[in-house]
Amino acid sequence: MDRLILLRHGKAEADAVSGQDFDRALTDRGRRDTLVVCKALAEAGIHPDLALVSPAARAVQTWELAATVFTRAVFKIVPALYEIAPAQILKIAHSEGGAARTVMIVGHNPGLGALSVRLAQEARGSIDGLSRIEMGFPTGAASVIGFDPPSFELYTPKVLEGRA
Repeated sequence: MDRLILLRHGKAEADAVSGQDFDRALTDRGRRDTLVVCKALAEAGIHPDLALVSPAARAVQTWELAATVFTRAVFKIVPALYEIAPAQILKIAHSEGGAARTVMIVGHNPGLGALSVRLAQEARGSIDGLSRIEMGFPTGAASVIGFDPPSFELYTPKVLEGRA
């Protein structure tokens, strides 16, 4: 794996009809933000070979939208990604990644945000990206981490749409 994309699910409804967090669906804004970020990644030449996706409804829906942009990516639902520590996310990316050069994880905070901060600090990526990720990892955001050479970039819907 040369590159890792951490994609946080889009904005989700506050409560699912079932009452279960696992079942919360994307809102219209969440769908829009997901497409904005994924299209920006594609325009920058960043395409996953493999997507590892949390089984929660909002993460699966996020991937379904991302898949309309990243049509060649293979995807796999990974149940462990629903509630997981940052170090475990990276371990899954390496163990499941196989021959994939670019792996995307579609999941949740706080794990993705904490891992993004750690990898951004290690990569000494762009000052702007590092300072923004330290302020939080919003829904619909993607961090892109390069391993050789080390790099870090952050894509957020607000910045991409000029709202920030």
